[in-house]
Amino acid sequence: MGIEILFIAVVALLIFAVFDIIVGVSNDAVNFLNSSIGSRVAPFFVIMIIASFGILAGVTFSGGMMEVARKGIFHPQFFTMPELIVIFLAVIFTDVILLDVFNAYGLPTSTTVSIVFELLGAAVAMSLIKVMNAHGSVMGMMGEYINTSKAMVIIFGILLSIVVAFVFGALAQFITRQIFTFDYMVRLKRYGAIWGGIAMATITFFILIKGAKGATFMTSGATDWIHSHSVVILSSIFVLSAIILQALISLFRINILKIIVLIGTFALAMAFASNDLVNFIGVPLAGLEAYKTAIASNDPLSITMGALSAKVQTPTFLLLLAGIIMVLTLWLSKKARTVTQTEISLGQQDEGIERFESIWISRGIVGMADSFLGYFKAFVPASLREFMSRRMDPHNKKAIEVIDYNPPFDMVRASVNLVVASAVISFATSLKLPLSTTYVTFMVAMGTSFSDQAWGRESAVYRVTGVLTVVSGWFMTAFIAFVTAFIFANCIHYLKLPGIVVLLLIIVFMVRNNHQKHKTRVKETEKIDIFNLKKIKDPETAISSTFDHLAYLLKELRGSFDITLDALFDQDFDTLKKQRVKTKRIQSWVNIITANVFKVLRLLQKEDAKVAYRYAQTIRRMQKISDGYRDIALRSYTHTGNKHKGLLDVQIEELKKIKIAMLDILMKVENSFKKKKVADYQNIVDQYHYMREIADQINVEQIQRIRDDSSKTRLSILFYAIVGDCLTLAKQNIKLMEIFNESFKLDKQLSKSYAEIDSH
Repeated sequence: MGIEILFIAVVALLIFAVFDIIVGVSNDAVNFLNSSIGSRVAPFFVIMIIASFGILAGVTFSGGMMEVARKGIFHPQFFTMPELIVIFLAVIFTDVILLDVFNAYGLPTSTTVSIVFELLGAAVAMSLIKVMNAHGSVMGMMGEYINTSKAMVIIFGILLSIVVAFVFGALAQFITRQIFTFDYMVRLKRYGAIWGGIAMATITFFILIKGAKGATFMTSGATDWIHSHSVVILSSIFVLSAIILQALISLFRINILKIIVLIGTFALAMAFASNDLVNFIGVPLAGLEAYKTAIASNDPLSITMGALSAKVQTPTFLLLLAGIIMVLTLWLSKKARTVTQTEISLGQQDEGIERFESIWISRGIVGMADSFLGYFKAFVPASLREFMSRRMDPHNKKAIEVIDYNPPFDMVRASVNLVVASAVISFATSLKLPLSTTYVTFMVAMGTSFSDQAWGRESAVYRVTGVLTVVSGWFMTAFIAFVTAFIFANCIHYLKLPGIVVLLLIIVFMVRNNHQKHKTRVKETEKIDIFNLKKIKDPETAISSTFDHLAYLLKELRGSFDITLDALFDQDFDTLKKQRVKTKRIQSWVNIITANVFKVLRLLQKEDAKVAYRYAQTIRRMQKISDGYRDIALRSYTHTGNKHKGLLDVQIEELKKIKIAMLDILMKVENSFKKKKVADYQNIVDQYHYMREIADQINVEQIQRIRDDSSKTRLSILFYAIVGDCLTLAKQNIKLMEIFNESFKLDKQLSKSYAEIDSH
């Protein structure tokens, strides 16, 4: 590479640093937002403001961490400036692609692991090229280029953090919950000030004292003074915090956990910025430093980069500029909120809609854990077990009779999440270990939720599946980062500028594709949000909302039903495949509406027994509608996918009559629910009877086709199943109309028509 191309490459590194910050913060925002957002400690904009100030403060503590990108993984004195630029370009290109993929799917991964293994992969590629050109022993010379000992320490520290974070999170949460229980407000008045003092002292110790040595604005004298007076500072902060917090409790009746969680959010955002900024700008700044060192020499293309091994202080204004970009990303990135929601859903205390399905591994783990706990209980005295269970029972808290108002978890757990995570991360930062903030915060959150028994019998297998999915993604991050950076480094080295251009085109394509996928996922999430009942205390209003949701459900089902039958008639397998996937979405919506019905039933009083019984019948009707349509879609998909003979022309014409009548019923029921009035009810009943007449008629015709062997066995099974499922769908829709009519006490003269339907 010529010096001009290298200059362009360095400029590209600096530009991509901005993109790397954007994709990195989008993934890592979950690390400091999940506790405060999950506990709903304050309005969203307040949480964001506090986190933003934490980031700006944290970037000034990250100067020492920049050395990791320059000399933490490889020995720069064995590489020339062009060789290092190849490594750094491969790393930054890989990082943008990799993190953007994880963001698109809402999975938290480690920006630290990605950068470490990208540096390792690209450095190994460049080292192999140098060794092969020198005709030396590959294994013997690789150790000279790669900082094996430092790389192993970093990797070991990252893996160890997973275990440490989970264990400390679970242990701290268990002790804290035993003290405060779930009904914590009374005990908060007694022990809250002491707990708050400990929390404040812990945060201060790890953020101020341990992190001070990396601050760009701290002189060596100030750092030494802080360390020599650490006991006095800690004791003073503990006593002062306890006094102030006790005054807030006693005099102003303030929930001090809100203060602790918000301060913890600031602290964790600060720890995140100080520890993770190297992941985003460490490589570009190292490339800039290499370029400056090279052009200052007489032989810029051949001089080795031993100068990068020396300690270099990153200018504060560059750190603050990066911090500003991080803050803007935090406020504007939709992907950051998607990743945050994944972690919150895995730690929510109450039952809810689970994002992940059960798999055999999670069922096996839950089974083994249940057996182990059963064995362990035999060694614990019954009285002690009963005492601890009573204090860990979430049902002891006072119920809040507001639908979907309770946060995913309370502020006791949120405070433990923040204190433990910020302590571990800041301690690692003080040792200049690029510890994964994602691993720590995620595993602390999982440890506290496990200790809080959030993973109960109704949710454990789903939560474990989610954790396994995220953790397996971490290992995939390491593997993909290493392999991709290795390939990219070879591509850039051998193809030079054309190779860089090709990689840039690949990045543009993949980022655009990921954007479209994330946009689709957001739309799906917004559709699901339509079904959420929020802050509804009045059961009648909630019941009315249920029928609004049913109207929307029937609209989606009607469109999918129409497309599915047309695709079956045309033997369009690709369309049938899409509609089969849509049946899962419709089933999930049915589950959400069902969960809402359960919530409303809990609000209804005993004297509303008749209303509750009638309203509960919607569950059975919805399930039958969902199951009936799923059977149609699945049978059509399977029949077509197996390349069986398509429907006969006469069968298609007969099913079209059924289809038209079915679509008409679905539309009329949907409009009735939407407008809250029974419209053309008799017409709906007539359509149902018309469908039955068609079914009876085509049954005779189908028997004749079976006799003359024009309709084979599999085709006949498909045909009969679709006709039967359509009749079931129609009947269940009319039964829903009955419930709707009685719920809103509409026309009472229609009972005769209902009786006629029931008789069939």
